[in-house]
Amino acid sequence: MPSFRFERALDGVVCGVDEVGRAPLAGPVLAAAVILPRKLPRALRGMNDSKVVPREQREAFAAHLFDHAQIGIGAASATEIDAINILRATFLAMARAVKALALASGATPNWALVDGNQRPPLLCPVQTIVGGDGRSLSIAAASIVAKVTRDRLMRALAPRYPGYGWETNVGYPTRDHRAAIRSLGPTPHHRRRFIDLQGSLDLESNEAEQVVDS
Repeated sequence: MPSFRFERALDGVVCGVDEVGRAPLAGPVLAAAVILPRKLPRALRGMNDSKVVPREQREAFAAHLFDHAQIGIGAASATEIDAINILRATFLAMARAVKALALASGATPNWALVDGNQRPPLLCPVQTIVGGDGRSLSIAAASIVAKVTRDRLMRALAPRYPGYGWETNVGYPTRDHRAAIRSLGPTPHHRRRFIDLQGSLDLESNEAEQVVDS
């Protein structure tokens, strides 16, 4: 389970940073930067990587995080992803999240704990942690905020672009989503580079479909 072990090993104010949305065919990549209170409220106990937390519990954790934590959110659009590639866009979203956190809190964090093994260029020193969303509470919190925020965004866009199934697939490459792109064409929120890489989108499910709404 995630703990404060990594946060306690560093001096000063530490934020956790994580992203969601690297794999979808549509929508932004979105990052969150979160500073947790060192005395974790009871409502946030049991918090974990967003991928292993059921949707209803993610939503509850996110509501409490917005009440009790300092949060910054940043995104890079589908257009930006196409222009600079998904890795650079992910770093851009993370940088925007930390900048938003610094503006909201009135000070730049002393450290950022980032999930993964690559260091994004942020306003503060970075420590990467492989599997960090399951090891650091701050990164777990960031993963939940990012996941809930991006899912809400895609569901809000769904009525404007009916037929793509964003209400449930939130932009991920499910079979129905790929079929909709073939029949309806891409929207302004689709990542043209991702669609081009997948050719005709006639992909069978030996490629595992993402679990996007559990």
